[in-house]
Amino acid sequence: MTAETQQSTPKASTIIDVLAAAGPRPPRPSSLSTSLSFGWRALLKIKHVPEQLFDVTAFPIMFTLLFTYLFGGALAGSTQAYIQFLLPGILVQTVVMITMYTGVTMNKDIEKGVFDRFRSLPIWRPSPLVGALLGDVVRYTLASAIVLILGLILGFRPQGGLLGVVASIALLLVFSFCLSWIWTMIAMIVRTEAAVMGVSMFILFPLTFASNIFVDPNTMPGWLRAFVDVNPVSFLVTSLRGLMQGDVDTGQLGVTLVLCAVMLAVFGPITMRLYNRKS
Repeated sequence: MTAETQQSTPKASTIIDVLAAAGPRPPRPSSLSTSLSFGWRALLKIKHVPEQLFDVTAFPIMFTLLFTYLFGGALAGSTQAYIQFLLPGILVQTVVMITMYTGVTMNKDIEKGVFDRFRSLPIWRPSPLVGALLGDVVRYTLASAIVLILGLILGFRPQGGLLGVVASIALLLVFSFCLSWIWTMIAMIVRTEAAVMGVSMFILFPLTFASNIFVDPNTMPGWLRAFVDVNPVSFLVTSLRGLMQGDVDTGQLGVTLVLCAVMLAVFGPITMRLYNRKS
């Protein structure tokens, strides 16, 4: 046994010498490269578990068709007229609702111990979180494209042209990215992915349904309209409608951008603080 140990020691020493002589230590990866790597990891998870795309493919189609044909005739007289009002709103509802899966996926990785391994790597600390969010932006883009294509098939015609549509989708992606930091914060606090989904739904349902997505707030009771008028989702929907129809409300758009900055500035540092505490 002693002889074997003595033989293995020089061999290990030789391997270390060879590695040391191979060249200088590679530079530490940048924050951008590590974030993109973790974003690519999130996309690879979809490749291996394609069922994850169900919420960004089936749900957008179901919501758009359901609400168009359920409310169109009653609220606007025809589905053709209602889709012009509904589509920007249903686009917001679809993407905002699926942002909660960011926290669900994050919590699952934490429970499995994957993030313990990430924290031991010599990388920029927030990169696993930022990368996961960047990967989800691809999912949001896919959901947005599906809703928009289906809307065009149903008769939606954006008066703002291609530029207005692209600007509205970009604004929606920015808002969703900032909103996702809330769900990552929740993922760091609660213990199970079911709890993350429960808390997220409790927050999202009032925000999406008590808004101007489906009907004009002028038809609502005063107490409900007071909430709808200050609802962040209402500001976002109004901004998207203005961009798509070529009649931008700069006040609503400015409030939406301020809300994005506030969510990122508040919940981003809180999430990182909770993340570091788990070290």
